[in-house]
Amino acid sequence: MKKTISFAAIHFTVAFTVAYLLTGDIIIGSLIAMIEPMVNTVAFYFHEKVWQSKTLKQSRFSTPSRKTVSFAIVHFSVAFSVVYLLTGDVLIGSLMAMIEPAINTMAYYFHERVWQRKDNSHEEKHQHTWLDAMACQH
Repeated sequence: MKKTISFAAIHFTVAFTVAYLLTGDIIIGSLIAMIEPMVNTVAFYFHEKVWQSKTLKQSRFSTPSRKTVSFAIVHFSVAFSVVYLLTGDVLIGSLMAMIEPAINTMAYYFHERVWQRKDNSHEEKHQHTWLDAMACQH
């Protein structure tokens, strides 16, 4: 859950900035910034669940770049849908769907790298502890 919350904070910030710059309206920008990241945070949670499956996690597909592309597709779809529904404007929905997810996709990639390093160092720590316990102590 910490991972989801940390990405949500990044996402809210990017969404508001882009929405406000595109619409010039602080209320519409704020609504988009609240709703679009909330929907994407839920999508992110389920996206992570799918990618945490043992089969997928151990496959050659479990790289940050492939996982990023997968999430980008989800993100573009959600961004367009939410913005179009809130503004009724295909152009703003399309621009938001191209700009905001592109920025967040880059942020997602670096976010994923940080979390994978954290997971790997945690696993190594436990592995060393187990190996140390098995070692001869003379």
